[in-house]
Amino acid sequence: MSESNVVILEALRRIMRPLVRILIRHGITFEAGVEVIRRMYVEVAETEFRVGSRQQSTSRISVLTGLSRKEVARIRKLPPAAASELDAYHNRAARVISGWLRDREFLDAKGDPAPLPFEGERGFNELVKRHSGDMPARAVADELLRVGAVEYSPHGELRLTARGYVPGEGDIEKLQILGTDVRDLIATIDHNLTHPPPEARFQRKVVYNNLPASVAEEFRLHAARLSQNLLEQLNEWLAAQDRDAGKSKRRGHGRVRLGVGIFQFEDAHETRTAKKRPKQ
Repeated sequence: MSESNVVILEALRRIMRPLVRILIRHGITFEAGVEVIRRMYVEVAETEFRVGSRQQSTSRISVLTGLSRKEVARIRKLPPAAASELDAYHNRAARVISGWLRDREFLDAKGDPAPLPFEGERGFNELVKRHSGDMPARAVADELLRVGAVEYSPHGELRLTARGYVPGEGDIEKLQILGTDVRDLIATIDHNLTHPPPEARFQRKVVYNNLPASVAEEFRLHAARLSQNLLEQLNEWLAAQDRDAGKSKRRGHGRVRLGVGIFQFEDAHETRTAKKRPKQ
């Protein structure tokens, strides 16, 4: 086995540990997890490792994946997996909040998001129409109320209470994020592995490993404040380029999804004292 393959398998072990913890906690058996991996091996080999424009054969997919021809044939006959609508829905809800934060027609005299009546020329329904396309304003309001991003004022106006959209507290929504955020990070790493430095995507982190536990809460608040500020600046820049965001005059061919993700990580480091050897 080559040195690079050893490193990749060690990386896989590290990735799988927290993932397997989630799987076991939710009753996903080994066989169910392996079936997903088998299917993904076949799908990726079939769509991303073609030779020119030729269609992949069962035999070549078998060679690429190490699965038997019989197993590859079985998997290729399965119906396509249903596409998740999480990305699109998350994007639309997030765009409503970002529009509320930057669109001057929905800001107060201080430049903060103004409380909005539900209907009217400067109402919440107009905000949704302008920044979220054809989504029903009532459905968007219900979702933002549910996740605590907005609230009703005593005067019946909708008031923004969060500067970003985070899906609700339920396990289902949090688990759906697992399939999007982790995918994006690994896709960025894959891009950087296969492209020269001038074409690399931004991928950095800062970490120290000998901090007192009392610093954790202070850092959580400090990092959240700075990160939110950066994300809002990037959001404003991207919104100005987005062809769906309302007033962008950008033209061009193709369509790409762009963004930056920021997350905090924290591990408790246990100090272990070396055991003394017994005297001979």
